[in-house]
Formats: sequence, structure tokens, C-alpha cells
Amino acid sequence: MKPIQTLFLLALSLFCFNSVSAQYGNGYYNNGYGGGYGRGGGMGMDRSMMSGPQSSPSKPKEIPAEETAAQIVEQMKPEVNLDELQAIAITNVLADSMKEQGILLKNESSSQDEKIEQIKALRESTNKKINSFLNPDQIAKYTAFMENFKEIKKPKNKKKKDKDSKATKEVKENLDTKDQL
Repeated sequence: MKPIQTLFLLALSLFCFNSVSAQYGNGYYNNGYGGGYGRGGGMGMDRSMMSGPQSSPSKPKEIPAEETAAQIVEQMKPEVNLDELQAIAITNVLADSMKEQGILLKNESSSQDEKIEQIKALRESTNKKINSFLNPDQIAKYTAFMENFKEIKKPKNKKKKDKDSKATKEVKENLDTKDQL
């Protein structure tokens, strides 16, 4: 009876060892926990899949207001002839304005019209603050720069509209030629 028990125990322990080593990867596929079939290669689930939908891929990373303001001022420097002190002051004003604009846009209690009015008032106060750092010659150059800056932003939307209108024209032309045949 003793040899049968020993043989049975040996077979049971061998079976348990195989199932445990298979479950934890057995040193194959990245050596260890979750490196085998559970990491996207098979039908198993691992802890990264249980966390639910991840919001980072769907939401683009926000660029800090300070960085955006610095880029605008770098473009503005040669055209408006800003010195370093003016550039720093205007960068701070623009960064504060952008942060405030972000807060206004995220405010859900305000209607769209109220948001537009608040942003217009913010833009006016920002321009007044910036103009206080500039001399009369620079104010004229700043005004021209801002007009050009607005024009640079607008063509992006026009290009999309032009592409859409060209595509619809081509579709209509193709339909017309098919009708004529």
C-alpha cells in the first residue's frame, strides 16, 4: 500500500507543479507573471485590462499656457521690437489671460453668449495690459501683429472647407458624367 500512496502523491505533485508553472509563464514569454498568454496574445485578462477604459489616449495632452504664451511672444519679439523685460511681462500677461480663458470656457453655468462676452472683455483687458508695456510705435506694430496673427489662424479652417467643397464638387461631377452616360 505504501508504494501506491507514494506513486499517487508523486503524480499529484507533478500535476500541480505543471499547472502552476503553466499559469505563471514557466519562465517563457518574458519570464514570469502575466508574460504569457494573458498580455494581449490570448483570451486571458490581466490587471491592466481590468482597470476600465483609459482616458489618456482619447484626450489630447494640454499644452501649458506659459508655453503657448512664450511661443507667441517669440514670434512677436522681432516684429514689435520687444526687449527682454517687455517680453517677460507680456508672456506673463498672456499666460494669465489664457488660464482665465480656459476657466471661462470650462464654466458650464454660463451660456454661450455670456462666454463670448466674457472672453471679449478678457481680450480687451489683456490688450490694455500689454499696451501699457509698449511705447506708441510698438503699439502700432503690436496691433498689426495681432491682425496678422488672427489671419494666420483663419486659413486653417478655410483649407478644410476648401477640401470638403472640392471633394463634393468632384462627387457631383462624377455623378453628372454617370447620368450623361
